[in-house]
Amino acid sequence: MKKILYLLMMVAICSCADQEGEWFDTPFVRISTETGQASTVVLSDVRNVNTYYVYLSSPPLSEELTVSYEVIAGNGLQSGVDYEIVTGGETLSFLPGFYDAPIRVRWIPHRVDPAKDNTLTIRLTGNSRGFNLGYPGPDHLQRQLIIEKKNN
Repeated sequence: MKKILYLLMMVAICSCADQEGEWFDTPFVRISTETGQASTVVLSDVRNVNTYYVYLSSPPLSEELTVSYEVIAGNGLQSGVDYEIVTGGETLSFLPGFYDAPIRVRWIPHRVDPAKDNTLTIRLTGNSRGFNLGYPGPDHLQRQLIIEKKNN
């Protein structure tokens, strides 16, 4: 009976290991929502600070990594009217042992013109170690995060 139970446990452990996710040999940084999405929607009546994260995927670092980014507003959004970037500057620092860093955006209640581009794009533009921006591969998925503000 113990042998059968042991064999069942080994089968369960082995089958779970196949579904843990993809592994990459190439270090990279990416940006997403807290739930891992590359795009999201914010309603025009919201009044809060949302946090978006830049994630580092690499072996442990022995020195600081600096990641630069830019914020691009579509022609339908205005800083100070629709949103405000709370995180200062255009760089984030990853000290050894840290693997995520927040970018915070304060959303201000304000209706938008649906005929205009009401997106806010946060795009990773570089880093101090030459790591990939976004997931490794030709599409560089999650190199940028697109937030669309919509009327409710």
